[in-house]
Amino acid sequence: MPHQEFERHRPRLFALAYRMLGTRAEAEDVVQDVYLRWHEADHAALASAEAWLVTVATRAAIDRLRAAQRERAHYVGPWLAEPIALDALPHPRPGPAQQYEFAQDVSLAFLAVLERLGPEERAAFLLHEVFDCNYQDIAAMLGKSAAACRQMVHRARDRVRAERPRFTVSPERHRALLARFAAAAQLGEMDALRALFAEDAALVSDGGGKAVAALRPLLGAARVARLYHVLARQRRHQDERYEIVEFNGEAGLLHYLDGVLVTAYAIVGDGEHIHTLFALRNPDKLAGLREISGGLSQGG
Repeated sequence: MPHQEFERHRPRLFALAYRMLGTRAEAEDVVQDVYLRWHEADHAALASAEAWLVTVATRAAIDRLRAAQRERAHYVGPWLAEPIALDALPHPRPGPAQQYEFAQDVSLAFLAVLERLGPEERAAFLLHEVFDCNYQDIAAMLGKSAAACRQMVHRARDRVRAERPRFTVSPERHRALLARFAAAAQLGEMDALRALFAEDAALVSDGGGKAVAALRPLLGAARVARLYHVLARQRRHQDERYEIVEFNGEAGLLHYLDGVLVTAYAIVGDGEHIHTLFALRNPDKLAGLREISGGLSQGG
């Protein structure tokens, strides 16, 4: 059945499109485009339905990413991917054995590094490194030689490894570091904040021109700590709450002021210190997280 065959592959198509484009709506649009083309295709003539579907999704995502990158060049401040709750992903929740691997492939830190790759380079890298496609299949999808695809993946792998430090940190220590940040940020204690960040820590905040955020990454533990010290003093009369939840495959932190979700935080840390703090403040990108509740709260 054509419909059942498509639905069987829908999770894979969405997973690829989301990693390519970084927003749920764009990924869903790609899947819908593929769905429409699938129902117009001659199914009997296809050697592999999965290969056809992934090829069409990949090419559609590349086209959309080219247009998106032109638009993002005029984005106000850093552009971060839209965070997405695990329950919103159209595939079974990964088990404990797969959780770490999944988090590495869909974390905001990983998607931020992917933004530095060109559309075809990003596609080739994801297809090979995340979706286990061989170079011959990638070549057919991209209309290039296998050697060219191998070279693209090699370059992309080197860039990703160089730009995204990987720390092996247990989920418990990751959550504990988030809880320490929540407590320190709420109280605004300078010493506690300063001790929380690595010397070369960076804050990357995405407000998109719709919320207050730094227009460039803020670098250095002292500068980041000073910012949160000042912010705590400014909002001391507001009802403030932090909540640890899961999105993009790992624990993150939601920050509420007077009952309104204002920031989603993700971190890269070594278990003791935060090396990169991602602050998602663009309200359009927080929509999918507003209904999440549960987990560990700080404050009231």
